[in-house]
Amino acid sequence: MTYDQVKSLKPEEFKRLCGVRPETFNQMLEDGLSQQGTKQKTGRPGKLSLEDQLLMTLEYWREYRTYFHIGQSWRVNESTAYRIIQKIEDTLTKSRTFTLPG
Repeated sequence: MTYDQVKSLKPEEFKRLCGVRPETFNQMLEDGLSQQGTKQKTGRPGKLSLEDQLLMTLEYWREYRTYFHIGQSWRVNESTAYRIIQKIEDTLTKSRTFTLPG
C-alpha cells in the first residue's frame, strides 16, 4: 500500500498498520526528513516518494520482514529496499527528534 492509499485510513487503523500515529508520521516527514528532500539530486529520480520511503521503513520496523520481501511488496530490488531503509533510519537518528529513551 502506498502512502496515498494509507493516508485515508482512520487514525487507529493507520497506527495498526504503521506502528505510529498519523501525527507522528507527519512530524517525521517535517522534522526528520525535511532536510533530505531539499538536497539537489542528480541522476534519475527515485521510484518512491519520500512518504513511501518512510512508510517502507516503518513497515520494516513493524514486521521485520526480509529486505527481499519488502522489496517485492514495493516493487523495488532488495538492495534498493536496504539502501532506502538505511537512509531513512540514519536521517531520523541524526535528527535526534525520534530516539528511544535511555
